Amino acid sequence: MSKLSLAKLAELEQLLPNIAHQYYRLALVAGPTGSGKTPLLKELCQRQGIPYLNVNLALSQRLLDLTSKERPLRVRRLLDDVIGEQPGDITVLDNIELLFDPALHQDPLVCLQALSRNKTLIVAWSGTYDEKKVLTYAEPGHPEYRRYERPEVIVIALP
Repeated sequence: MSKLSLAKLAELEQLLPNIAHQYYRLALVAGPTGSGKTPLLKELCQRQGIPYLNVNLALSQRLLDLTSKERPLRVRRLLDDVIGEQPGDITVLDNIELLFDPALHQDPLVCLQALSRNKTLIVAWSGTYDEKKVLTYAEPGHPEYRRYERPEVIVIALP
């Protein structure tokens, strides 16, 4: 791991006890594709004994048997079930792109905030978080584009 990654890992490890006391027990590790989110989170899981969950894989398997009309209605509950099956009080979520699928009619951040009321979630967020505290996902004009100003969540930004 690079020095920057080790520094971000140390920052995240120091934040873990504080995250558990927040209203939303949620921290996002935000960075563009290829910024090192996955290796950083896998290292955190290994060091701390935290379960790692590939959301796209776990959720898509459960959505397969549902009709396109049922999926938006059940996606949050299904993800809550998958997270609840993980041992411990903390779970790392990676590959969350499915939550942004327009066909599911979800607000991904609101969904993650709701799910974090029962368990601490550390989530890889493919996007940016800038000095003005604006969190984005995808580019303007893209069907999955999201923009949140000053979100009520802890964000660790990767370059």
